[in-house]
Amino acid sequence: MTERPARWLDSRLGLAGFVRRGLVHIFPDHWSFMLGEIALYCFLTLVITGLFLAMFFNASAARVIYHGPYTALEGVSMTAAFRSAMALSFEVRLGLLMRQIHHWAALVFVAAIVAHLFRVFFTAAYRRPREINWVVGMTLLIVSMADGFVGYSVPDDLLSGTGLRIAYSIVLSIPFIGPWLAFIIFGGQVPTHVMISRLYALHIFLFPAIISVLLAVHLAILWHQMHTNYPGPGRSDSTIVGSRLWPTYAAKAVGLFFLVFGGVAVLAGLVQVNPVWIYGPFDPAATLPGAQPDWYMGWAEGALRLFPGFNLHIGNRLVPEVFFPGVLIPLVLFGLLYSYPFLDRWISGERDEHHVLRYPFQQPFRTALGAAGVMFLLVMLFAGSDDVLAVISHGSVITIRSILRILVFAVPAGTMLIIWGVRLLIHRSRD
Repeated sequence: MTERPARWLDSRLGLAGFVRRGLVHIFPDHWSFMLGEIALYCFLTLVITGLFLAMFFNASAARVIYHGPYTALEGVSMTAAFRSAMALSFEVRLGLLMRQIHHWAALVFVAAIVAHLFRVFFTAAYRRPREINWVVGMTLLIVSMADGFVGYSVPDDLLSGTGLRIAYSIVLSIPFIGPWLAFIIFGGQVPTHVMISRLYALHIFLFPAIISVLLAVHLAILWHQMHTNYPGPGRSDSTIVGSRLWPTYAAKAVGLFFLVFGGVAVLAGLVQVNPVWIYGPFDPAATLPGAQPDWYMGWAEGALRLFPGFNLHIGNRLVPEVFFPGVLIPLVLFGLLYSYPFLDRWISGERDEHHVLRYPFQQPFRTALGAAGVMFLLVMLFAGSDDVLAVISHGSVITIRSILRILVFAVPAGTMLIIWGVRLLIHRSRD
């Protein structure tokens, strides 16, 4: 059944040689190389569930009165966007499950990208010739975070509205161009009648298109370059040990896709996420106690809470306090991450290509520096929940915030010292 069509295609496109070379392509067997694939399969899950949700979601700011099965909001004025989110949750068959799968897949998607970047960083897989793929991966992380943020903002509930007001203030704080950017993105002062439709267009068209292109570029570069391997027998900068694409690796990849999809579906069925009916529709005059963003934006929320109030005047222009934690700190952080492979190459003086990875203990300084950065972000993530921590501990928000302002510097420094001390002890024990 397939021989004649295959021969017909090969006679016109010459695909046999390409397919033959592709089927014997070698992939490493170590489990950590599957982290990137988990991100890919989460993106496919997002596309599948997103297509279902798009058929029922109405990205409109038109005001309607709710009449539906959720009696707690009976007669409440809300936007058509929030009304359609309520309908998806209570009236559309499989709607709530699809919403939950979509949201959980987004959370796991960003988590898999972060874990994949951790693996690349702590094993020095960013070295030549893979600097470009590191830049592509960092861009993919930023775009995915942005897409996730606008995605949970479009239902126009009270929680997402609180986040949008914060985002609007951050954009507005950018000197000179802030007001223009805020108008382009939000259409004016939040909320506006065009805000939901603009965010929806970003969420389902622009950002997914960029993510698709970045994934394609990332995979094309990965396919062209030799895969990396952990140190071991038969592994060098000119050889690789692993499984062929067909049939071994293909079978593992298909199995992993169903495991990822099934795992996310189980999470969606058992663990509630983003219950918009509890939050209620967005009201500019109201706020939600204990409001928390998704985990990947928690560190940014923590930076806003930890940074002291400091306004800067440049001539007759004001740079408000929100600019420094909301814009400057992320710019510095991601700027360092983008440039790290090139800084590392400049400092170390290494110019050769590397296809064998290094274990973290083989590069103590890089490991200590990376671990310190992770702890810095972790403390800021906890700072984004300082009000929740105060409720749980029956303490004072001011006291907890003061402690976290000390820990945000002390914990990374202590982490570096501990890792460096362990390295010295191991070195002395070997001597």
